[in-house]
Amino acid sequence: MDNTNRRKIPFNGEIALFLRGLIIGKILTILVLGGVAWWLLRPYTLVRKNTVATSSQNSNPASPVVSNFQSVANVPVASVNYGGSTAWAPIRQLVDSQIQSDRPELQLHYQDPNNGNPSSSSGIRMLLDGQLDFAQSSRPLTESEHSLAKQRGFTLEQRQIGTDGIAVVVNPSLQVPGLTVDQLQQIYLGQITNWKQVGGPDLPITPLSERLEKADSVIFSRNQNLQNIQLGSHVKFISSTTEALRQVSKIPGSLYYASARAVVPQCTVKPLPLGLTSTELISPYRDSLVTPDQCPRQRNQINTEAIKNGSYPITTNLFVIIKQNNGQAQQVGEAYAQLLLTDQGQKAIERAGFAGVR
Repeated sequence: MDNTNRRKIPFNGEIALFLRGLIIGKILTILVLGGVAWWLLRPYTLVRKNTVATSSQNSNPASPVVSNFQSVANVPVASVNYGGSTAWAPIRQLVDSQIQSDRPELQLHYQDPNNGNPSSSSGIRMLLDGQLDFAQSSRPLTESEHSLAKQRGFTLEQRQIGTDGIAVVVNPSLQVPGLTVDQLQQIYLGQITNWKQVGGPDLPITPLSERLEKADSVIFSRNQNLQNIQLGSHVKFISSTTEALRQVSKIPGSLYYASARAVVPQCTVKPLPLGLTSTELISPYRDSLVTPDQCPRQRNQINTEAIKNGSYPITTNLFVIIKQNNGQAQQVGEAYAQLLLTDQGQKAIERAGFAGVR
């Protein structure tokens, strides 16, 4: 018995020592394998950290930020009177309303002229007379307007914020492929008087136009002195685009030109393609022509891409006319122009049917 007991005790101790050694060995093995794995995977870990860090840097707010109305500094707290070109009407409706919402400190009040219809000319005249803080124009300033401003102790600056196309519309029944710029000018100068002279039917042409000295849109070069241009005796003068559209819809041989935004989407008239040559006619509308029976469910959309890239042959620039007098008028005019030149302003101008300048 004593010998048996003495043999059992060492046997149990040996098992315990064996198990302890086995456990320690496994632990050491795990540590060694873990170390090897860490060493092998270390390059991937560093790459992953660098990738995450780079991604974080790329999304950092310090990256270029799209400018908007809120980003414009030095917008004064002011009640502002402004006015001018009828071509600007879509901008006043769409863009100016957004400015009022985002920058309520600048209160914009559109003013009609006391005498006559609103236009670039009337707006600039009201600015010169101190009735407006800035004007909206769809033509550049004239030498006489610059001179009058200097006589009154200040200067005028024109700040371009967009580009508009000049579109020609005719009666929907008229079948003619389009016109070149030269043909269009000859029609208004009285040198072409029948549609058969330009590939159309044997039908007298009835051109409609505003008086050149008051018009927001012209089809002649701005380098020409408009006062020296004598329109043909068959030109019928009208006072507004609304009146012109009404007459074009009734007179089969009539035509009229105006801001593309004002006339291209209309249901009662048909816009004509224009070109520098008869083989390169560009439509003022996108895609295929929408006919009157499809309108107003569908409307012709402005070909802003052709206007912006210069392939459309007759365009006019849109200007904010700013009074440089070191006073509030200059401050609000510059602030308004800066708002329109932000990314937000330019996108809104394009949604209004014009081409931006940025």
